[in-house]
Amino acid sequence: MANARLDYVAPWWTYWLHNFPHFNFSFQSVDNNFKPEETSYQQSLMFLACAAAMGLGLSLLVVAVCLVCACCGRRDVDEDTKRPATCCLTWSAVVTGLIICSAVGVGFYGNSETNDGVYRLTYSLYNADHTLSGINDMVSGSLGNAQTVLKTHLDRLDEIFSTRPDYVQALRFMTLMVNNVIREMTTLPDINKANVDLSAIADQTASIEYYRWLTYLLLLILDLVICLALCLGMAKQSRWLLFTIMAFGLLSMILSWASLGAGTATAVGTSDFCVSPDKFIVNQTKDFLSADVAHYYLFCSPNLPNPFQQSFTICQRSLTTMQIQIQGLLQLSVPVFPTAERDLLGIQRLLNSTEFSLHQLTALLDCRGLHKDYLDALMGVCYDGVEGLLYLSLFSLLAACTLSAMLCVIFRVWTLMDSRDKVFDDIDEEDPFNPEARRMSYNPRRSNIHSFCSFTSSLGSQASLHPPPQSASNVMPPPEYMNQSMLFGGSPRYENVPLIGKGSPPPSYSPSMRTTYLSMTEAQIRHFGTDFQV
Repeated sequence: MANARLDYVAPWWTYWLHNFPHFNFSFQSVDNNFKPEETSYQQSLMFLACAAAMGLGLSLLVVAVCLVCACCGRRDVDEDTKRPATCCLTWSAVVTGLIICSAVGVGFYGNSETNDGVYRLTYSLYNADHTLSGINDMVSGSLGNAQTVLKTHLDRLDEIFSTRPDYVQALRFMTLMVNNVIREMTTLPDINKANVDLSAIADQTASIEYYRWLTYLLLLILDLVICLALCLGMAKQSRWLLFTIMAFGLLSMILSWASLGAGTATAVGTSDFCVSPDKFIVNQTKDFLSADVAHYYLFCSPNLPNPFQQSFTICQRSLTTMQIQIQGLLQLSVPVFPTAERDLLGIQRLLNSTEFSLHQLTALLDCRGLHKDYLDALMGVCYDGVEGLLYLSLFSLLAACTLSAMLCVIFRVWTLMDSRDKVFDDIDEEDPFNPEARRMSYNPRRSNIHSFCSFTSSLGSQASLHPPPQSASNVMPPPEYMNQSMLFGGSPRYENVPLIGKGSPPPSYSPSMRTTYLSMTEAQIRHFGTDFQV
């Protein structure tokens, strides 16, 4: 992978976030290099989160002012000003709903991008941990075989060949080669000294990311539900629904400001790392990894020599020399010392397996595999991760500001609903078109008055009935306006006609309809006589 280091270039938004002012709680400027272990740097990130808390306080102040204005403002709204105010509130609600829906769309994209970036990070950590674990197992296995099994075979052969100084000299030379292999193996980096479990870090990161992703998802869904409930509440003029929207809108606004602070602090801290990740990693691994080895894996440049090449060459030469010695002893010593064949064949098998492990170890220690995992992790964190955090911060800012405006709109809608209820309370109870007045004006003494519908529906059956005879002195034809008054609900106004029964004509009717209705009413009086008298 020639010039592989050029594959990663920090994106422009990381430099933009890296240049954000870093202040501690004493309002003193702090170095913006990524130093998470220093207290001053931690305070600088917490200071950015507290800036979002200031925005929350400002939003609560605006909402409180709107609430005070709604409560203490003028409740009596004129009809001339009520319609423009209602139209303005409607458009305000529509605009806030559209902004929140747009912000939710941005939030869904940012949440997905951040999740993709963290997934690439954890996947790279698992791969790197698998590679490092394989290196550690092979190094420890090769050292164990050389220090215990191989030396045990050589000690037994030394006893068997004690009578042959030339064979003993060959064994001494093989012991020297074994020591060379052990020495070169111990120069390889010991991963256990790092006290870092990349697999555990990946598991913890994945768990945190799951709860972060779920929290943002629930917040996005909550904002959508608030938008839908706002439309329904304003359409139905429902007080309890508007009150519920106010409660959840206030909760969502607080959560949005909190997510803005957390997202901004995380994005700035991650950008500080992404601007110069190599420097931070070299400083973190200097206790167990030399600088040339760290640069070899971080840059993986063909101009940098492999720091393990010399050790691999010595080990390979030592193993080849031992193979030659064992092959000669098998040919020369076995006919004389048959008991030595078992140990010689054991050493030969052990050398073959060690040589095979050395080839695998050479491939694993090559910089290309670990450097690819390193680049994938950087791409996931610095490109997808930070970009997603920026979109999530934009969502949080838009949602928090828009929810503040939405709460003010709801307060105004509540005020107009109070004004409407007050107008309804001022309706004249004597108004004939008021259902309450019609119910209150009902007289039980008139329960025997036949309605127009009952008269027209049963006119044929009632034609055979005759009213009881009455004396002339008691029969006094009531005045026409009295009959109409009794027929039309006790009021001489003809507008009361529609209030009689369910079969009454509509409130507005033509003169011809009125004449027909009154003539039929007179016929009804002549038919029923004094039944309509109260």
